[in-house]
Amino acid sequence: MIRRSIALATAAGCAAIVAAVAYAPRIRAQQAPTPPAIHQLPQAKDGGVVVMLCDGKTSMEVKGLKTGESMSHAQAVEVTRELMAQWQRQHPNEKWQMVQTEESSQPVPAPSEASGADVAKPGRQAGAKPPTKGQQQGDTYASFTDRDYKIWKNETDTFVAKGKEIFHSDKELGGTIGVSCDMCHPDASNTHPETYPKYQVQLQKVALLRDMIDWCIENPVKGKALDPNDPKLRALEAYILAQRKGFALDYGKH
Repeated sequence: MIRRSIALATAAGCAAIVAAVAYAPRIRAQQAPTPPAIHQLPQAKDGGVVVMLCDGKTSMEVKGLKTGESMSHAQAVEVTRELMAQWQRQHPNEKWQMVQTEESSQPVPAPSEASGADVAKPGRQAGAKPPTKGQQQGDTYASFTDRDYKIWKNETDTFVAKGKEIFHSDKELGGTIGVSCDMCHPDASNTHPETYPKYQVQLQKVALLRDMIDWCIENPVKGKALDPNDPKLRALEAYILAQRKGFALDYGKH
């Protein structure tokens, strides 16, 4: 009986340790900022420098360019145009508003027949194909499934909910006098995130929303300012922005 009790206790202890180890990364993930993803560049084949788009996939080697060297403005424009033309050929169903030239306010045209790409017809993009069932078209880098959107919405809603929790808690805010953000701004009212950046009198400078959040934490809440990448500050910013969904951006407004 004693051996059995010891065995059960040992098993329970092991289960608790496993559970704690499994849960620990979640705690650390919430407390520590997530490092930005670093895309692995393809190996240069001709001694040049590989340049990649922000999709993390589309790339080309700039021959003759050495590591540490910078392209001229004209060369950089030419390289990015070629990269975007390559991306458009690979994603014929996707829309992308191209960069504008310095000489004209008109967007840079899409690849023409001379480049081997299809020419767009009215009401249809170049090389457009019927959307695949279960996919939504018109995204920047690809067409995603309904399941993808549900997962991302859940992640976003969870992030916003965390911001709401912090907004309503003096302890989470690190306050020292029992004051929380919602006491002056119920449900984030009168925060007007759509008006940032703007000159903020309290700070005597042009401020971002996160600057004003930190000012409020330091002053009315009597806490310590958060690092710009602190998960708490990011969650607070997300919650305040979420509360103004549907309002037009109007930066600089007072």
